[in-house]
Amino acid sequence: MRVVIAGAGAVGRSIAQELIGNGHSILLIDKSPASIRAEMVPEAQWLLADACELSSLEEAQLESCDVVISATGDDKANLVISLLAKTEFAVPRTVGRVNHPSNEWLFSESWGVDVSVSTPRLMSALVEEAVTVGDLVRLFTFRQSNTTLVELTMPANSPYVGTRVCDVPWPSDVVLVAILRDNSIQTPDADRSLESGDELLFVTPTEAEDHLGELLSPKH
Repeated sequence: MRVVIAGAGAVGRSIAQELIGNGHSILLIDKSPASIRAEMVPEAQWLLADACELSSLEEAQLESCDVVISATGDDKANLVISLLAKTEFAVPRTVGRVNHPSNEWLFSESWGVDVSVSTPRLMSALVEEAVTVGDLVRLFTFRQSNTTLVELTMPANSPYVGTRVCDVPWPSDVVLVAILRDNSIQTPDADRSLESGDELLFVTPTEAEDHLGELLSPKH
């Protein structure tokens, strides 16, 4: 894929390095000369320009890219970039970085954002995941489909410890995508049994989250 990343700070460069490692073509854009540090990601293309300007995006040939990632430290800029990418260049996928949680509600389809990533919310979710057993922790929201990526660590006294995956009465449309066990990733095969301490990753509709949490929690 060809991916354009607006914002060449530490976050943008880190994303670029990961994507290049996965075989993607990357263009980094930033309006600050100090941020143009091509030696740090030599495999990427670099453009000194203001990504909020239509002419800059035309120079970046956004019409030929598959994904635009707005990763600047300014929420207003990230919204403008996403909107221009979607409405002026019909970019198939846009990802917007949310810097301030109070602005999360703006990062939606109306501003051209397909996927929003809230750094503060993600960090707090990871903290919760590290210390919480038996409670559902929301890690990520897929806005277009009203679904979420959630995690639950199986408590020892859950009624489904020792139960095969296929024998659990999962809520409708809930998908168990992975089981993290003993520092490895286990596929959720139908005959695999759930164990105490398993970290379960689900994709679920938001309205099914409570049901899912109650299903796996200890019965009183």
